Amino acid sequence: MTARILVVDDVPSNVKLLEGRLLADYFDVIGAHSGAEALAICADGRVDVVLLDVMMPELDGFEVCRRLKSDPATQHIPVVMITTLDEPADRVKGLEAGADDFLSKPVDDLQLMTRVKSLVRLKMLTDELRLRTATAHNAGFEPGVEDDRRASPTILLIDENSHSSSAISNILREQVSLDVEDDPQAGLFRAAEGQYECVLVTSAYAGYDPLRLCAQLRALDRTRLLPIMLVAERDDGALIARALELGVNDYIVRPIDQQELLARLRTQLRRKRYNDRLRSSVSQGFQMAVTDPLTGLHNRRYLDTHLPKLLARAVTRQRPLSLMIADIDRFKSINDSWGHQGGDDVLREFADRLRHNIRGIDLICRFGGEEFVVVMPDTQKDVAEMVAERLRVAIANEPFTVDNGRNALAVTTSVGVVACRGADDTPAELLKRADVALYEAKNAGRNCVVAPAA
Repeated sequence: MTARILVVDDVPSNVKLLEGRLLADYFDVIGAHSGAEALAICADGRVDVVLLDVMMPELDGFEVCRRLKSDPATQHIPVVMITTLDEPADRVKGLEAGADDFLSKPVDDLQLMTRVKSLVRLKMLTDELRLRTATAHNAGFEPGVEDDRRASPTILLIDENSHSSSAISNILREQVSLDVEDDPQAGLFRAAEGQYECVLVTSAYAGYDPLRLCAQLRALDRTRLLPIMLVAERDDGALIARALELGVNDYIVRPIDQQELLARLRTQLRRKRYNDRLRSSVSQGFQMAVTDPLTGLHNRRYLDTHLPKLLARAVTRQRPLSLMIADIDRFKSINDSWGHQGGDDVLREFADRLRHNIRGIDLICRFGGEEFVVVMPDTQKDVAEMVAERLRVAIANEPFTVDNGRNALAVTTSVGVVACRGADDTPAELLKRADVALYEAKNAGRNCVVAPAA
């Protein structure tokens, strides 16, 4: 694992010391000797993790962290504060400023490397999501902003010790909605239900390895992105390091300080919700890229991507596949008579009637203008022809409404139907033959289905 680590300390020898430890693990290291220099490097270059000294002149570490986390361009960069301060109040102050963790001087090598590697993995995930979001933005797809106002976060505590779970419950009870499970496997199943935003796992089990539970949480699709926090004993250094390697997001040691626990939980929730927004934006951007905004059907771009896969699967499995192109007859006259708003009303209603007459496994796309393509896997051509005729009747038998339902007009459709010919067939040839069949239907007087012999 390689990454660029920024070490910030006003004492050059401290920078050199950390730089040597990180270079030994093949990290790319940048040094900065002031808060202002650190902010400039983060703004102008690629930084994956910041190791930040707290006690610095002019801008101290708390203020540097606060500025990094308040800037949308740098708020996703993990920050680890390194300090001689070891009071819970100091850790809470740093966590409230946005720090991801605290390490005390002199820095333990094992804690340093496991924490850096853990945060680098999280940063790589966030970077990928940010890149995909930026790609959607640059392509002109602007998903809506998700409302992040939520009810009290729901946390799951997995702890077999009733005294321990009761103490943690007393700390969290007024801040979060907390569920407690004393059986590790039952806790795993509850976490997989998908209703929690963070899982707390305690390290002291009489007959069960807590790291196995953490590994299982990371292995399940439903929980692999769920933040996990380990509640450990002060002398559990090796277990904590191993937990971070397995993907545990954070830890807290006993005796638990209430404010520190709450601050660490807020950090995990903040990062999870940030990444959730990015994923939602990526998903919405993808949907916008492949969906026709007027009808809600898939668009030509999606058809061009998905039809080759459906055709290849049909050929590989030696299963039939049919395709139809349906065109609204005399659509230009509808636009001329009722305007583009009236034409849009007809297109939306036509799409709805398509959906109601086609199976869920069939692919329906708006091909362009007033043309629609339906791909029907596992369907012989004679069956596809019957479906097309049913669609034609559904269109012709009931008038369409325009002008907010105040007016009705008769609409008909012409349909061309073809079937896959085998391994030598291609998506382009399939669409071309369907288009030829469609024009035969148009030339035959419209409002009919043409399915030429293979």
